[in-house]
Amino acid sequence: MRVASVLSALLLAAPTVVTAQQSCAECEVEAHGFASLNGGTTGGKGGRIVTVKKLDDLIRFAAATEPLIIRVDGMIKAKPFGFEVPVKSHKTIIGVGSKSGVETGGFNINSQTNIIIRNLKIHGTYDGKNNWAGKEGDYDAIQVDNSTNIWIDGNHLTGMGDGLIDLRRDTDYVTVSKNRIEKHNKAFGIGWTTNVISKITINDNFFHSTNVRNPSGDNMKYGHLYNNYYRNITGYGNYARGKSQLLIETSYFEDVFDPIVAGPNGRIKTNWVKFKRCDGEKHLDVQGDTVFRAADFYNYTLADPYDIPIDVPYNSGPKEDIGV
Repeated sequence: MRVASVLSALLLAAPTVVTAQQSCAECEVEAHGFASLNGGTTGGKGGRIVTVKKLDDLIRFAAATEPLIIRVDGMIKAKPFGFEVPVKSHKTIIGVGSKSGVETGGFNINSQTNIIIRNLKIHGTYDGKNNWAGKEGDYDAIQVDNSTNIWIDGNHLTGMGDGLIDLRRDTDYVTVSKNRIEKHNKAFGIGWTTNVISKITINDNFFHSTNVRNPSGDNMKYGHLYNNYYRNITGYGNYARGKSQLLIETSYFEDVFDPIVAGPNGRIKTNWVKFKRCDGEKHLDVQGDTVFRAADFYNYTLADPYDIPIDVPYNSGPKEDIGV
């Protein structure tokens, strides 16, 4: 992450965008799942609506101390290569329609709270020639450290130099929903901590043509995964590492190697999951009677697994009628 030099220069510049009387479809929707707890995740609801088309404006508004709904209109190229825009508390960052987002960079959330990232395409830091495994550079799409109440929804995440989503170091009360997560090596990692704190809901996502971390959850207190579709996964699917508890419900695995795996201290309970042409480990019940009940925390609706291969790809990723 390259932040300090770029941020200090741009904060001195004057705003160049018009902020008065703007509309923003579905921009005040609040999070569900674990992100709805601990006071809820509302992002910039109640604050000004601003629209950005340039990197310097995106950086400036994302770093503001006030609540803001930030509409990203068009594809913004991050500079320098791999730059992750730092996001402060009480922000909604949302794409205008289906063709807006950030390329050659991403977002960084560090020690913040109440942030929503929706309806964006984030891509373009993968270097297949010099870094084919995506293990150098740490150029994530969305990297979160030591933060609470985060909602990541309806994004298209692909082709980055490291992780597509990295939720690290005791990040808590998170919901990740309706994202298209595809064509990548290390898709979605959770952990980087010895503490067993994180409570995360992962629902209605389309994991497509990825390798590992779909997700990999290390020392998650509660991981609730439901209505997800996994297709063409070559490394492994859901992985309960460390002391993680995973409740996996109504998900569909197609052409997935090692679709559900518990590590030595992991616990897994499954409910009505479907496998099609899947090889390797299928750990359906590992101390399942000790796994948490999601219904004790919030309400949710389970899909019919046979509907998932049609419905989840159609409903995942950025949409034309959001953010406009």
